[in-house]
Amino acid sequence: MTIWTMLLFGAGIVLLIWGADLLVRGAAHLAAAAGISPLLIGLTIVAMGTSAPELAVSRQAALAGQADLTLGNVVGSNIANILLILGLAALVAPLLVAPRLLQREVPAMIAVSFLLWLLAADGAISRLDGAVLMTLLGAFLAATAWTARLEPEPTPASAVRPDRSRWGLARNVGLVLGGLILLVAGAQWLVDGAVVFARPRGK
Repeated sequence: MTIWTMLLFGAGIVLLIWGADLLVRGAAHLAAAAGISPLLIGLTIVAMGTSAPELAVSRQAALAGQADLTLGNVVGSNIANILLILGLAALVAPLLVAPRLLQREVPAMIAVSFLLWLLAADGAISRLDGAVLMTLLGAFLAATAWTARLEPEPTPASAVRPDRSRWGLARNVGLVLGGLILLVAGAQWLVDGAVVFARPRGK
C-alpha cells in the first residue's frame, strides 16, 4: 500500500460525492422544468441520484471481477443508511414518521431485503436474479408515480423551482453529464484503491 493508493482512494470518494451532488441537482431541476411534482422528484430522482455513487462503485467492481466488493457495497450501504445516517439524524432531532411510510415503503424495504437473502442463498446472484430485481424496481417506481398522482401534496416553499429558459436547461443538462463523468472516474479510483487495501500484504 502506498501514499498514492491512499490519495487515489480519497480522491475517488470526493469525486463520487461531488458527482452525485451535480447529478441530483441537475436532474431535479430538469424534472421540475418538465412539470414533475416535488414529491415524485424526491421519491425517484433524488432518491436514485443519492444512490448513484453506490451504483457506480458496484458497476466498476463487477467489471473488475470483484463480486464480493459489489455485494458488500450494497449490503453495507443499506446498513449504514439505516443505522448510521438515520441514527445520527434522530440524535440531532426527533424524526416524525409519516403513516404512508409505515404502510408502504418500510414493508417494501423489508421484503426486498428478505428477497436478496433468498436470491443469494444458492451462493450466486445470477442474471435472472438481476432481471427479477430490475423488474421489481420498475414496478415500484411505477406504483410510486401512480400514488403521487392520486395523492397530490402542496408544493413546499423549499421545492425546486422550474427554469425553462434555454440557459437553465443547458446548465442542468451540463450538471447531469458532469455528475455522470465524475461518478465514473470516482468509482474507478475508489475500486482500484479498495482492491489494493483488501489484498494481503506481500501480494
